[in-house]
Amino acid sequence: MTDLPPPESPLPESAFLRPAWPAPARVRAAFTTRLGGHSAGPFGALNLGTRVGDDPAAVAANRAAVARALGLPAPPQWLHQVHGTELVAAVADGIERNGDAAWTRRHGVVCAVQSADCLPMLLCDRAGSLVAAVHGGWRGLAAGIVQRVLIGLGMAPDGLLAWLGPAICGRCYEVGAEVRAAFCTADDRLAAQFRPADRPEHWLADLAGIARAQLEASGVPAEAIHGGDRCTYEDGRRFYSHRRDGPTGRMAALIWLAAD
Repeated sequence: MTDLPPPESPLPESAFLRPAWPAPARVRAAFTTRLGGHSAGPFGALNLGTRVGDDPAAVAANRAAVARALGLPAPPQWLHQVHGTELVAAVADGIERNGDAAWTRRHGVVCAVQSADCLPMLLCDRAGSLVAAVHGGWRGLAAGIVQRVLIGLGMAPDGLLAWLGPAICGRCYEVGAEVRAAFCTADDRLAAQFRPADRPEHWLADLAGIARAQLEASGVPAEAIHGGDRCTYEDGRRFYSHRRDGPTGRMAALIWLAAD
């Protein structure tokens, strides 16, 4: 068991990234780093994942610390992510649900996705009436989670804003030919998001570039898509990376609507 500090121990501001995007004032969002938490070993220190082998007490303390630091209005809608395309209507009841994206139009309900190399995406409309969090691993992106979420939100894509959080970048994410084929067979325009790796039949894939291309193809204006420039693999001080470290912690992208 981890020797935990007092429950009121504050997190430093470095524990969070604040999305730089022109979201309406009532849209609140943050991305957690690995800094400032209570977990030890490969999960050090702000691990928010309950399924990675960390001490449950440390994870609970980390989640409580994040909630205090961000002033969350309710427990986040945590998801059991399966690299699919299921979109969940978020509920503030503390129950984990199966899916890889969550959305809400209700203030005080927090949408969240976890990651440690996969691409987290946050969405909102320009009126500040809707928010969503999306987990974009390569399987989910190839299966069409971007398109599924945009259709499920029932909003005109040209009225949305998107923020792409830290993920493994196109310099570091080596994949096999079958991954490239999963994207390019369906949409040959995505070939531009892959370049040859040093090993034969392997490619370097740009998850943020893929998501950006899919968002644009679905009607989200290029100027409405922000972020996508931070690499989890390259920055081991701030970010967890499963590809770099193997067993490790999970970060979270969180978004919610404040009360009027």
